[in-house]
Amino acid sequence: MNDDSPPDAITTRLDLTNDLLRRMLAEVAKTPSTHAIFVDAGYLYAAAGRLVAGTEDRRAFDLDAEGLIDALIDKARTIFADSRLLRVYWYDGARRRIHTTEQQSIAELPDVKVRLGNLNANNQQKGVDSLIRTDLESLARHRAISDAALLGGDEDLVSAVEAAQGYGARVHLWGIEAPEGRNQAEPLLWEVDSQRTLDLDFFKPYVSRSAVASSYETTDAPRPTREQVRFVGARIAAQWLGERGRESLAEVLPGHPYLPGPVDQDLLVEAERMLQYSLRGQSDLRRALRDGFWGHLQTQFQI
Repeated sequence: MNDDSPPDAITTRLDLTNDLLRRMLAEVAKTPSTHAIFVDAGYLYAAAGRLVAGTEDRRAFDLDAEGLIDALIDKARTIFADSRLLRVYWYDGARRRIHTTEQQSIAELPDVKVRLGNLNANNQQKGVDSLIRTDLESLARHRAISDAALLGGDEDLVSAVEAAQGYGARVHLWGIEAPEGRNQAEPLLWEVDSQRTLDLDFFKPYVSRSAVASSYETTDAPRPTREQVRFVGARIAAQWLGERGRESLAEVLPGHPYLPGPVDQDLLVEAERMLQYSLRGQSDLRRALRDGFWGHLQTQFQI
């Protein structure tokens, strides 16, 4: 456009431009806001287990994941009243990133996407934080979400929050009530757009002590000593070798001094049956049990 344009022509072009802007704004106004829920399952199990069942050991309590996810969706619906749900992202760890039966059932739920990081020999999640960051950043960059509800507590999530906020998304941190102190990193609390804590009453309907743990804890059996538990571990190792043979050592040796998850779980269940006492959440006795198991193998095969 040059300075020689007739005034009427300039007015016409301005009117056309303003009309185009009005139509664009009208379309934007009709586009609903969208939110997604991001759940760090490691944090969820540890914090909810401690709050309701008094232990962070997943095997000591049962969690109704389907019911809890529905409750989280309902909570988001009340908070983001004028927004629609994209989906729930569920981040967990698994050995070799192979779904467990529970993770498969969660993945089959509508509007739920399960993302798996790895689980190392110490049962620690690896790679989960980077998965959360990738999804948060990608969804925010493509304007797929306007709000993200993040249920987690690890300081490593700060970079994920910053990445999403850099593209204009708002990140709302959801936490789980801690019996004492805090279970979320302060730098994460400082970085998010809002904070909300879900309390005991919210989780009570979905978390309960497992039947195995509860049955042993209702007995009057005294707490066994470390030596007693170590002896039981050795007995179970002897049974294990008798049933499976020496070739079964290849299943456990690569992880020494840690046991593969399935073997460790079988060891725990059998020990609790022998002792008639729950070892859930008792790390000193669990170590004694594993020491007894490995001690017998070392005696037999000089590992």
